[in-house]
Amino acid sequence: MFLLTVFVVDDLVALIVIAVAYSEHIAVMPLVLAAAVFGVLLGLRALGVRSGAIYAPFCILLWYLMLRSGVDPVVAGLAIGLTATAYTPARGALEAASGLFKLFREQPTAELARSASVGLTRTLSPNDRLQRMYHPWTSYLIVPLFGLANAGIAIDGAFLARAFTSPITLGVLAGYVVGKPIAVVGTSWAVTRLSRGRIRPGAGWAAVLGSGTIAGIGFTVSLLIASLAFTGDELAEAKLGVLAAAVIASLLTFVVYRVTARLPKHKRARALLGDADVLLDLIPPVDVEVDHVRGAADASVTIVEYGDFQCPYCGQAEPVVRALLSDTDLRYVWRHLPLTDVHPQAQLAAEAAEAAAAQGAFWPMHDLLLDHQDELKPAALVDYAERLGLDRDQFHDDLRHHRHAARIDQDLESADLSGVSGTPTFFINGQRHYGAYDLATLTEAVKVARARALIGRSTRTHSSDPPRL
Repeated sequence: MFLLTVFVVDDLVALIVIAVAYSEHIAVMPLVLAAAVFGVLLGLRALGVRSGAIYAPFCILLWYLMLRSGVDPVVAGLAIGLTATAYTPARGALEAASGLFKLFREQPTAELARSASVGLTRTLSPNDRLQRMYHPWTSYLIVPLFGLANAGIAIDGAFLARAFTSPITLGVLAGYVVGKPIAVVGTSWAVTRLSRGRIRPGAGWAAVLGSGTIAGIGFTVSLLIASLAFTGDELAEAKLGVLAAAVIASLLTFVVYRVTARLPKHKRARALLGDADVLLDLIPPVDVEVDHVRGAADASVTIVEYGDFQCPYCGQAEPVVRALLSDTDLRYVWRHLPLTDVHPQAQLAAEAAEAAAAQGAFWPMHDLLLDHQDELKPAALVDYAERLGLDRDQFHDDLRHHRHAARIDQDLESADLSGVSGTPTFFINGQRHYGAYDLATLTEAVKVARARALIGRSTRTHSSDPPRL
């Protein structure tokens, strides 16, 4: 995330430089009209308009007006991109989409098919939809074509001899190979010092240095600026500097991480992960008086799963969780998220687990329910209670009167606050886990979380001063 932030900010600033330094003969009226069109785009977003066909004419007009104003129209693309919001699909929106699909299932008409399709698409953020739509085109067609069209230079001995003594080539090399690491590390260090450690990188200093060295790989925006700044032999020299910088930056980054890998384990973890406090995604935090906790109370790593007893993916994740629990320095928490719109028996199964918890048998019931996901009808739930030796009448009465529904609602509220809309969703030491939940992936995530926890304990024990370079 630190590296991605570096690249995004770097490109944004570079585009601003293009707009300011390479714009000539500014025409005020087209610029004013462009600002008005951009205001219309913001207004459409505020009104909740999501149709690309409505936005497209205004986007084209904005690009044209920027071109007429004398400001490089690349700024139009930057402005338009910043209007695309990003968010996680809300549980309510997913439930509404599920309801539309059920209507189509009951009456498979063309009108309901379109309604269900639009409903599913609306659950995604504009940012996500646009990214998925354009990513294949930009990554596999537009950027390669741009590279082929702009990076080509004729290389011979005379050109290389001249270029590597040229101030343009040497300046580009120095800017990327030396300037980038100094800028990234220096800025991070300065902010840390000036804030007295309150604001610091979310990564260790070796990772910050590695981010600085790899940032020396400048390609698309670099070539764009070079083509605006130079022509002829000077442009070829600048392109050679950009390409040579990419090679040298890669080698420097390799050296940084090879040296880091040779550090002792604890120092290597601190150098890569840092000691900054991480932002927690889980709301509220684990409470042993309320949550269902399995494992050592003083474990350094806590895994929280939002699950649904009828969800097949939760069933697939359960063997992985049980394998992880062989780690004595790990505890596991289950929170209910019954997706009743797709799993009609999930709510009652969750209440059955809570009814068993009232008699001290939450985890045995939890295991039985996940082992028998296709048998969750009321009679089967009562049978599980008898198998566990619970008071059958009390258990049945709890289910019939939904006495533990409020406890399920409490977990549902927690899921909404934590931005959880699907199952299974995992949090490791309060941070949401994205990606696969197979044994290898979760084991690696647990190792990183444990290293962060140990660094945090060491930092609190010794000092709260900012790190020194």
